[in-house]
Amino acid sequence: MSADAGKKIFTKACAQCHTVDAGGKHKQGPNLNGVWGRKTGGASGFGYTQANIDKGITWGQETLDVYLENPKKYIPGTKMVFAGLKKKKDRGDLIAYIKDATT
Repeated sequence: MSADAGKKIFTKACAQCHTVDAGGKHKQGPNLNGVWGRKTGGASGFGYTQANIDKGITWGQETLDVYLENPKKYIPGTKMVFAGLKKKKDRGDLIAYIKDATT
């Protein structure tokens, strides 16, 4: 897994809706700082769907991998419009970047 490769994926596929900086603003999606180990629906000040809040999982390597493959399948009712990353390597790289950038 390469956080450098993951940063490129994040910039291309995620940055229009998410930020990773501590104290960063929410956009269409929540700021991801502190997402590692946080429960779904847990970013203060972001308007989550009830489906996201009710999922009740904790974000980490495994849960992000399943979610990022197909967000709408993993959390039916989510408002995340991203279709997902089909390649496991791309998901691994993106998750490595998210972990490095948000913890």
